[in-house]
Amino acid sequence: MKKRSILLITNIILFMCIASAQNSIILRTSEAKDTISKNIYGHFAEHLGRCVYDGLYVGDNKKIPNKNGIRTDIVEALKKLKVGVLRWPGGCFADGYHWMDGIGPKAQRKHTENVAWGNVRENNAFGTHEFLELCDMIKAEPYLALNMGSGTVQESSDWVKYVNHANSSSYLTDMRAKNGRSKPWNVKYWGVGNESWDCGGNMTASQYVSEYRKYATHITNYGNSENLFRIAVGPGSEDYNWTETVMRDIPSKLIEGLSVHHYSVINWSAKGSATLFPEQEYFRTMEQAWRMERFITKNSEIMDKYDPKKKVALIVDEWGGWYEVEPGTNKNFLYQQNTMRDAMIAGLSLNIFHNHADRVRMANLAQIVNVLQAVILTKEEKLILTPTYHVMEMYNVHQDAVMIPVTVTSEDYVMGDKKLQAVSASASKDKNGITHVSLVNIHSTKEQTITINLGNSGAKSVTGRILSSSNIQDHNTFDKPNTVVPASFNKATLNGNELKISLPPFSVVVLELK
Repeated sequence: MKKRSILLITNIILFMCIASAQNSIILRTSEAKDTISKNIYGHFAEHLGRCVYDGLYVGDNKKIPNKNGIRTDIVEALKKLKVGVLRWPGGCFADGYHWMDGIGPKAQRKHTENVAWGNVRENNAFGTHEFLELCDMIKAEPYLALNMGSGTVQESSDWVKYVNHANSSSYLTDMRAKNGRSKPWNVKYWGVGNESWDCGGNMTASQYVSEYRKYATHITNYGNSENLFRIAVGPGSEDYNWTETVMRDIPSKLIEGLSVHHYSVINWSAKGSATLFPEQEYFRTMEQAWRMERFITKNSEIMDKYDPKKKVALIVDEWGGWYEVEPGTNKNFLYQQNTMRDAMIAGLSLNIFHNHADRVRMANLAQIVNVLQAVILTKEEKLILTPTYHVMEMYNVHQDAVMIPVTVTSEDYVMGDKKLQAVSASASKDKNGITHVSLVNIHSTKEQTITINLGNSGAKSVTGRILSSSNIQDHNTFDKPNTVVPASFNKATLNGNELKISLPPFSVVVLELK
């Protein structure tokens, strides 16, 4: 009798352990109200390494198809990605950039030095007109960063007038017409400074607020409002005092957005290889990627104190993985490969942004081509799409759809005395009534079986796509460009309002429910 009791208790404990470890997701469909902005699928292009020159822009290179110097195969790839917004010209480069150096006949443009990134020669062939033409080609909203670091209020005000004011308003619009553009571009998004706590001036929060108030006032034309969306600099670390100061001391009439920066870096002094990393480094990278959840939550809580109606957007205008540069490349050019680890960062981060759609209304991956966690890498006339590209292409079905809140119960990914939530998820319903569910399993070795309660979605069928590979270090190369590509996914079973799915290790899946 005693043995039977012990066995019964043991079985109960075992059952409870198994039950508690099961993965489950509940779609709270009745609570869906916030729209996932397409601008969460934004990107960042800085004059850094080979992002602009030899990346987006090839000038008069006859071997590479281009339109006015802008590389057309990149344009086609970015159109498929449905880029929401593109931020330019920086980054730290913006705080040394004077926009008038980049307009007019290219042969007459001033050559300058890029002191932010390697002291290389900047010929300013890619300037305001070229950037805005690129945005038009890929159908992305432009986001211009003003030079608060070494520029002036007048310079910034003049740039807004040059870009946005009606023809014949002033000598600035006459100059724009002379340079080939008679009608205004009507650029909405303007960043007032960049990383002002570091390369943008090493300011205190109160110093920045004082400068911001001047810039935000003078770039606005009160007589003919352009409806500017002015984005203030927020913190790049968990310095919540900075957020508090900005939200408290900038009048609500002068601010529409607050930017934050977060990179998934394991150690700033020893970032590790982009491709030759052990599981311990992978785990630490995922730990930093998951930190985005806390970072957004804490900043949102402070913003809610001063802006309970959520009029000010939280803008994550730099995010992604950051490793040591590829061997044999310039350390100042930040060129790195892109593996399945980066796909995990992308899927996890986008899920977080979706689930905070009430406050997060723009995010810009750093950076778009040939720099950091790029979606595209180029080598002369060759081009490859990275795992990150494929995640963002798979996920863009969520753009402008209504976010469905989710409750996730997940097994842990454990290493030593640390553990991380293995499964991440987000969901939305588009204007056609189609529900999409995005899932990430960051666990490096274990498949996750997940039960999804679909609520009252009324789904009758399920299809899916998956991004996975044999090794977490797998990546696409110029010799093997299709090592990591999306494939059809058929490990999902629908039974009434319940869906069961098996998610392989380090994989990303997007399901479509009709």
